[in-house]
Amino acid sequence: MGTLRLEGLTRRYGPATVVDGVDLDVQQGELVALLGPSGCGKTTTLRMVAGFVEPSAGRVLIAGKDVSHAPPHARDTGMVFQSYALFPHMSVAQNVGFGLEMRKVGRAEREARVVEALRLVRLEGLAERLPRQLSGGQQQRVALARALVVNPAVFLLDEPLSNLDAKLRAEVRVEIRTLQQRLGLTTLFVTHDQEEALTMADRLVVMEKGRVRQVGTAEELYERPADLFVANFIGRVNVLHGQVAGRGQFRATDGTTLPCPREAAPGLRGALCLRPEKLRFNPGLASGVPARLERSVYLGGATEYHFTLAGTAVMALRETPPAGDRLRALAPGDAVTLDWLGEDARLLPDAAA
Repeated sequence: MGTLRLEGLTRRYGPATVVDGVDLDVQQGELVALLGPSGCGKTTTLRMVAGFVEPSAGRVLIAGKDVSHAPPHARDTGMVFQSYALFPHMSVAQNVGFGLEMRKVGRAEREARVVEALRLVRLEGLAERLPRQLSGGQQQRVALARALVVNPAVFLLDEPLSNLDAKLRAEVRVEIRTLQQRLGLTTLFVTHDQEEALTMADRLVVMEKGRVRQVGTAEELYERPADLFVANFIGRVNVLHGQVAGRGQFRATDGTTLPCPREAAPGLRGALCLRPEKLRFNPGLASGVPARLERSVYLGGATEYHFTLAGTAVMALRETPPAGDRLRALAPGDAVTLDWLGEDARLLPDAAA
């Protein structure tokens, strides 16, 4: 059994089911991200684990112990809130030590553990400052130290980076991941940011409307999405509708024949999904599928190319070609041919079940 186990976890508010039968195992030392759009139930799930929301059904087990109805302080968890929730009238040291004081830890041990927690988050010299005297990044580290100082069995993070600017967010997520791995913390992390989830988590849990759509590693969800919702939510994807016309051939709704996986059964209807980096293209109308360039977007080291293919807008991503390359001369309205390996596409049901 994992350090954290959710069994049929459900939360209802009147007739509305916000979290619907979530099952999940988080293993010792693993960081699992709950990912999904606003309102999908990820934060409610986290708050049920923390004890701030009572489950309508199901169980929360920590180290094999059912804590579904235990108060937050009896759950052996440490939580970092989106707003940090620091006490403005308390110093950094007092904020960090608050949880220990509530647990009746003696003063000498409390002070030693606060010093160690501040060392872990690199705030040793700021113990006597008030929260208003700190930067956003420093406040976030105080919140981390406060959660870590109680030595929790399960570490809970509720979008802890959302109040930081983009550059600081990238730096702090590396710090959190490094600290989590070094301390072997079993961690449940809520975010709506795909990049955060992809770069930080051992596994991702994609949620929609209170239900789990798919659980897996970043590579599994990106390369082998279970349905169109996951394919569209994790990264960017081109989607063309139609049916399999023959071995390795997919006929789009406008009649254009496109490469598809050879094992796909003829007659099968669905959506052909293809990641932008899998698309190959050349100017002119040689072999391949005819398309027309609508626009290109220069991103520095990479360039996005937007085409119309089989009556559908599709996007290709590739390294920015060097000066003098004929692709640099492509202009809106130019004809090109697109091609890809059939096995690089994935055939999914037209609508998520």
